[in-house]
Amino acid sequence: MNHVKTRLFSRGSWPEARRISDLLRLETVGGVIMLVAASIGLIWANSPWASLYETLRSVEFGPESLHLRLSLTQWASDGLLVIFFFVAGLELKREFVAGDLRDPRRAAVPVAAAFGGVAVPALIYVGINLGGGPALAGWAIPTATDIAFALAVLAVIGRCLPSALRTFLLTLAVVDDLIAIVIIALFYTDHLSLLPLALMFVPLGLFTVLVQRRVRSWWLLIPLAVATWALMHASGVHATVAGVLLGFAVPVIRRHGDGPGLAEIFQHRWQPLSTGVAVPVFAFFAAGVSVGGLSGFVSSLTDSVTLGIVLGLLVGKPIGITAATYLVARFTKAELDDDLAWIDAVGLSILAGIGFTVSLLVSELSFGEGSSDYSNAKIAVLLGSVLSALIATVILRVRNRVYRRIYEEENRDADNDGIPDVHQEPAESGRTAND
Repeated sequence: MNHVKTRLFSRGSWPEARRISDLLRLETVGGVIMLVAASIGLIWANSPWASLYETLRSVEFGPESLHLRLSLTQWASDGLLVIFFFVAGLELKREFVAGDLRDPRRAAVPVAAAFGGVAVPALIYVGINLGGGPALAGWAIPTATDIAFALAVLAVIGRCLPSALRTFLLTLAVVDDLIAIVIIALFYTDHLSLLPLALMFVPLGLFTVLVQRRVRSWWLLIPLAVATWALMHASGVHATVAGVLLGFAVPVIRRHGDGPGLAEIFQHRWQPLSTGVAVPVFAFFAAGVSVGGLSGFVSSLTDSVTLGIVLGLLVGKPIGITAATYLVARFTKAELDDDLAWIDAVGLSILAGIGFTVSLLVSELSFGEGSSDYSNAKIAVLLGSVLSALIATVILRVRNRVYRRIYEEENRDADNDGIPDVHQEPAESGRTAND
């Protein structure tokens, strides 16, 4: 009896490849917008008008009686980012319920890679800050991957990257986001109010019942979602956790007939708001850190918080992701897809060192605004992300000729029926995950 071999980074099905392609195109546009917004915030914070920027960040509004009188910065991190995590929850659930990753063999690689990419950076940070007292609170900062930022880089230097590698990067980042939100819920909750937390399950339960019945009425669902978020915020658990819970509540599979499920419909509606508004606004307020000129920047580079984050993102991420991927391959006796090499996995793992959105959020939760550690953490996140992007660019550009050949093969449509020929051919050895 012939034993079939599992292939790492093999091409997925056509419906999934087309959906991922559309999703990545939107994420790429959002990444560019986010980079522009973050650049404006950073430049403004280091300009002669920095005091105006700080005044804007500290403007407060909201009902005091509901504990929701927050600054613009807090509204961006506690409020708008809920949309980002809601979309992440939808995407993660869809991948494992209806996507190609419902096959455990295909899911094992990006899931293991995500855990490796969280564990090793955290260990590096802890090792550097072991005697640092309060600095240890930032151990989770270098564990995140920012998919929008990473895809914005890919749009410039890796437009021909094979679909399997893009899917791997997207899935790794989504699982990474889920791990991050669990870390935030478990380790960054200073106080816990049980009554609001218990009450939170009432609107969440009603929301779940309605969406499971395929109700789409915004005038019913949005108030319940807002109530879930507000009660989660009042409980002391970071409010973004509510976004993931709401995303997980939405059903993926249609009850009757063909067509997209409710999760895909909601993702299509909310993704533009997440990538085009929520994340860029957060980036604008979070990235604005005063580096104190050249001397201040050089001084921050010697700080243990800065070193831990930069090395975590730049060194820890690629070691953790590549090692986990290699171990899965050895354990399952899987082989790399014929057209790819381990340098491709290394290049992607370095690109995953772009932390940004979630890393900046965890920096705020770790040290609080106004502290020197917080300023150093933001500088480190920006520096580590930029260095990861530059090094990944060099590696992926070296392999661009190979990627271009694969890209042309994946998009050849000789019969002009709208479906690439490779997705209509009988499965060949080395081309599917089940071979």
